[in-house]
Order: sequence, then C-alpha cells, then structure tokens
Amino acid sequence: MKEAFNLPLSSALLTEYGGTEGLRQELSELGCQGIEGIWSLEPVPAGFSPELITGYHLTFYSDWLDFYREDKQALTEKFGSLDAARSFYGGWGAEYILAIYREDLARAKALGAEYLVFHVSDASAEENFTYCWRHSHQEVIDASAEILRTLLAEEAGDFLFLLENQWWPGFTLTKPALTERLLEGVSYPRTGILLDTGHLLNTNPALRTEAEGAAYIQSLLDAHGSLCQYIRGVHFHQSLSGAYVQAHWGRLPEDLPEDPGERFAAVYRHILQIDRHQPWTVPEAAAIVERLEPAYLTHELAAGSRAARRQAVLRQRAVLENRI
Repeated sequence: MKEAFNLPLSSALLTEYGGTEGLRQELSELGCQGIEGIWSLEPVPAGFSPELITGYHLTFYSDWLDFYREDKQALTEKFGSLDAARSFYGGWGAEYILAIYREDLARAKALGAEYLVFHVSDASAEENFTYCWRHSHQEVIDASAEILRTLLAEEAGDFLFLLENQWWPGFTLTKPALTERLLEGVSYPRTGILLDTGHLLNTNPALRTEAEGAAYIQSLLDAHGSLCQYIRGVHFHQSLSGAYVQAHWGRLPEDLPEDPGERFAAVYRHILQIDRHQPWTVPEAAAIVERLEPAYLTHELAAGSRAARRQAVLRQRAVLENRI
C-alpha cells in the first residue's frame, strides 16, 4: 500500500516545503511515498516532479448537471440569468465541461499519476442547506458515466481511474445496486472505487463517535460484498458532523448572498462544517484499511499549514501502526 497526503499543486505550497528536496524529505519522514495532487488554477510548478506524484484528483464542479444539460430554465432559477451562469462557470455547456476535463487529464498524464480520482455527485448551493435534492442518484450516475465514457474513450493511459463517493446525489457507496450501475456505466477497463471514509460518515447524521462511524462503514462494506474488490484507494479521514447538519438542514440561511460568487463562498464555509477531514484516532479505523488492503491510501486531512498537516498525518499514521 502506497501512502500519500493531499496537496494543491501550487508554487506557494511547494515553497513552504522548501522546494522539491524539502517535500521529498517530508514525505520520507512521514512514511508516505507521494502526494495526491490537485490543480490549483495556476500552471503546475516544475518542482512537482513526477516522482512525487502518486495520484491526481481531477477538478470538479459541485453543481454541474443542469449546466452540462444546458438546462436554461434551471440555470436561470439558480443564477438569475444565463449571463450570470456563464460568468460563474467561465463558459457554456457540455463541450465546455468536457474541455476542462480534457485539460486536467492532460496535466495528470504529464505528471505520471498512477491513479486519478473523479467525484460522482451533484448539489446546488441551496441543496447543500435544504437537503431537498433536484436530481436523483441515478440521474447523476448516468450523466457522470456518459462524461467518463466520452473522456476515457480518448485515453490510452495505464492509470487507475477511481470513482469517489460523496454524500450528495450520485455515488454514495450506500446502495450496492447503484454502485454496480456506476461501475458498469464506465467502460474504461481500469476503473475502480476510491472510498472516502469521511464522506461515507456524512451520509449518516445520526453518528456521534468514531467507533460508531467505523462500524457503520464496515456494515456498508458488508452490504457491498464482492463489489469491495473494486475499492483500490482510500481517502482516510473522519467527519462527525451530524449534530451540525441536523441543526441546519431543511432551510436556507436568511443572510445567504444573492451574488453567485459570494453565495459559493458562503456555501463552501458551510460544507467545511459538514466535511471536516479530521484524523481518525481509534483502532477500529485501522481495521477498515486492513480489511480492504487498498493499493493507495491518502491522508486527506484539513490543515492550514505544513506543521498542522504534519501533525495530522502523524496522528493518523499512529492509528494505522496500532500505536494508539
């Protein structure tokens, strides 16, 4: 199993680590073999050499299905006008989204990533608060599979293509029939699953302790049976935000901004309260990894600095090494 931590591919973060050699040293000290990178909206610094990149998380829009379908009525309802929608996304329609993904796939291939990660989910700003979903799991899964068939038919890469679960409509890893539907819908031969443990906990707001959360994950793995063989990677973290969710769902905040950019920022702050990316601290979490024996594990942890990231990874690796 190769271990990594997540890191945006930005020049500022590379400088924080003292360049390539400093990042390589940090990885060695933390017992990790690479990073899982994600595009940071700037040219990838040359210092992120392929030897440091284990995986690559493709860019994503949290609210994309109506835009992909070019549903003018839905977009006008959300943004106030089609011009505002165009401004928010930076372009228009299905071909624009495909172009964004093609550019990101090219980055991943240039970096030599061994695996790529793709979110299969859709949720608007309003839905993140109300939990009243506009689209079904099946709709999001089928549209995502359509996009991926188009993109991956053009690729001859030997990378693993891993589908990540969310708690929004789409792929949640809570319903085996839908998991199977997604896997069958993507025709790329090296398709697998990226289990995000925190996202899976977010599907059950009744959870209150890490031990309860670990047991919940095990129960869903039991339900998936032989489908678990497709889980080739894990985003390892925990998120116990049920009390917050139950206190805030079902209504829009009175002060939610009208401006799409400001609204996105407010929603992002809200999502960070739900999806907390905290380290696991109980041995039951290690049993999940031992059961799955994934090829890749990413310590995907919230951290505002190199020092905070280091402490979070060390704390979680202690769980894996049975030192807690």
